[in-house]
Amino acid sequence: MPKSLNESLASSQPAVSETDRSSINSREQRSGGVQRDGNRKSGITFANQEKLPKLPIPDLESTCQKYLDALRPLQNSREQKDTTAAVQEFLKGEGPELQARLKKYAKGKTSYLEQFWYDSYLNFDNPVVLNLNPFFLLEDDPTPARNNQVTRAASLVVSALSFVRAVRKEELSPDTLRGNPLCMYQYSRLFGTARVPTDNGCQIAQDPDARHLVVLCKGQFYWFDVLDDASDLIMTEKDMAVNLQVIVDDAEETPIQEAAKGALGVLSTENRKIWAGLRDVLTRDPDSNNVECLSIVDSALFILCLDYTAPQTGAELCGNMLCGTSEVVRGVQIGTCTNRWYDKLQIIVCKNGSAGINFEHTGVDGHTVLRMASDVYTDTILRFAKSINGQAPSLWASASPDPSKRHPESFGDVSTTPHKLEWDMYPELGTALRFAETRLADLIQQNEFETLDFSGYGKNFIISMGFSPDAFVQMAFQAAYYGLYGRVENTYEAAMTKIFLHGRTEAVRSATAESTDFVQTFWAEHPPHAKVEALRKATEKHTAVTKECAKALGQDRHLYALYCVWQRAVDDEGAEAVSVDGMSSNGYSSPVDNGSNEDPTAFLGSPTRDSMLSDDSSPSESAPARTPSQRMPSMFADAGWDKINNTIISTSNCGNPSLRQFGFGPTSGDGFGIGYIIKDDSISICASSKHRQTKRFVDALESYLFEIRKLMRLTQRKPSSPMTSRAREAEAEPLKRQKIKNRGRAITSESSKFGNLDVDDSKIESDDEGLGGYGFFDAGMLLQALKNSQEEKERPSEMAVVNARRAIGKKLRLSEY
Repeated sequence: MPKSLNESLASSQPAVSETDRSSINSREQRSGGVQRDGNRKSGITFANQEKLPKLPIPDLESTCQKYLDALRPLQNSREQKDTTAAVQEFLKGEGPELQARLKKYAKGKTSYLEQFWYDSYLNFDNPVVLNLNPFFLLEDDPTPARNNQVTRAASLVVSALSFVRAVRKEELSPDTLRGNPLCMYQYSRLFGTARVPTDNGCQIAQDPDARHLVVLCKGQFYWFDVLDDASDLIMTEKDMAVNLQVIVDDAEETPIQEAAKGALGVLSTENRKIWAGLRDVLTRDPDSNNVECLSIVDSALFILCLDYTAPQTGAELCGNMLCGTSEVVRGVQIGTCTNRWYDKLQIIVCKNGSAGINFEHTGVDGHTVLRMASDVYTDTILRFAKSINGQAPSLWASASPDPSKRHPESFGDVSTTPHKLEWDMYPELGTALRFAETRLADLIQQNEFETLDFSGYGKNFIISMGFSPDAFVQMAFQAAYYGLYGRVENTYEAAMTKIFLHGRTEAVRSATAESTDFVQTFWAEHPPHAKVEALRKATEKHTAVTKECAKALGQDRHLYALYCVWQRAVDDEGAEAVSVDGMSSNGYSSPVDNGSNEDPTAFLGSPTRDSMLSDDSSPSESAPARTPSQRMPSMFADAGWDKINNTIISTSNCGNPSLRQFGFGPTSGDGFGIGYIIKDDSISICASSKHRQTKRFVDALESYLFEIRKLMRLTQRKPSSPMTSRAREAEAEPLKRQKIKNRGRAITSESSKFGNLDVDDSKIESDDEGLGGYGFFDAGMLLQALKNSQEEKERPSEMAVVNARRAIGKKLRLSEY
């Protein structure tokens, strides 16, 4: 059977002294946490890590000014006056001291923000479903005959395994943005990773040598090996399809109402502390099947969810990928919400072949999973093309040896036959399942989703008009909301900061003085040219703010780190100084004892102990003479701090042509969650809310997009088609026209109605490439997560050490296939 996480740790981590550990961990931080064989040449995937700069700590005064600017559109004059006074007091008082402490803390660290970032995720107690995990909805397979569940799932799994192989062999080409290398560290955390709840917050555990897949079908669990010890694929796509068909057939033998009573995946949707307690119940008997079953699920490369339903509309598909469906028959929940395991990366395939991805978000951002989704989708097409034409190109630098031509002994100790996990269902587990399911059904019923597949125009037209596509769409959100409610609200957009080592995202605050002026101008009686000019100023401001945030020079992350420095000082006994010896920076929710063998960073490689602060040194050795006051700094006590951390319109631009939709749940009870993809000639939007007239908001967006196009047509002096090809431009030249006989009336394109600006399209930047970074910080719940954290020693890992490899679960028969 697959090794437990602890067993993997024991076999992959050689004994090293504490003096050697920091140098080893430092190398792993830079190399993406991948442990390399000393005799093997390093690959290309993490080759640029050493060259990446660290996340900069912005200037304090600049951050405070940006903070005031971000709040200005959201406050009245009295509130602005109070916030300005609080900021001035902060700059003259605690601010410089906290800035100095943050800089001291950051010395020797991979990132000044990383530990605080993980705290915000892993101390979050509410269910991760609908609150943290985003989703991608893939486009259908372009070959209609392949859009059935088993064929599509087998194809996607084989391509995903090829991606795993490329990462492990370091053959995946590095990400770049306008020629600049991006941090690739997150790719080392995509697979074999699980979010594990404990009484003291969650941990991230990873089996770096995972080689098996877990399949969920009608709430029932199955597993089989898919890689060998060299990370080569051991099954062809046909073999994979046979296994999946066997699993589907076996799952159907159990009535769905009966299967639902044992659908343990529902427990992963519980409050994290409740889920931690239920894991204790599951594993309280070391001789039960549950210990090994849980280890198999946690250490799997990823989860494949085979749903028995076939959602039809865009909204239904998005809801299914985000949280599953809720359907109660004769008092039993039989919806697809029972067919999930939210603590891991999941590939979801519906009965009709529609497919998507739902991912646990602690260690990876949308941009990273988008690369995986894009490569997987592309590879499914290229492999099908290769089956037709053997000369068709491949996406990968190298390929696994053909499993059908390998000698059986070359696979090693593998189990490719599916096994069904058989859990020991204690009475209290049955009760817990019922309660978890009803709470999940409540969550699903409290949220609604609407999609807009706007085909009127897209990136090409927006650029031809002289606008940044992302800024243009952001102003659409502002205008639609203002048109419905007559006010400007706090708006968030994630900007990627992966140009820095271990960079994640920065918060772009889309509501500005310029955007406020635009929406007020747009909805008032003003001539078209005034409205378009106001839009231009608003988009230019948004683009400027975005560029600053992409350089990690925004205000949100910096201020949050300063808040964490103060909070940790207060939480420390006696409010002792936050010093190099008083804080942990292992990247997890709880400090780690230096002598512990259960350090979760050993699974992940980074952040690691060279960036950790010793618990043994006395504060007097390194702490400044003065300590932060236990009184909350004026800026954080001001109402403006609460307002900026309560996001009403949370947005993220993340996608490309491989995706049909992208989205996430609303981040506040009275807000909207908006995922969007700007394609060449269309815009895809998925909006969610807790029943805040989501359809009406989406309809308002569509109306605005058509109205603003009409206004731009009216104000353009040089109408022509934005879709004009180079050949047609050549045809338009006078000398060429003279040589062509008049053979009839020329038919002009309908798209010429759009009009065009006399601009050089090449000078208009499309900034959406740097924005694919949906992050938890848009939730506005980071303060709650930090305040609820407890600085206690980590519990020992719950993963059982399995000393002998043996088959776990009921072996399925393949003879009929």
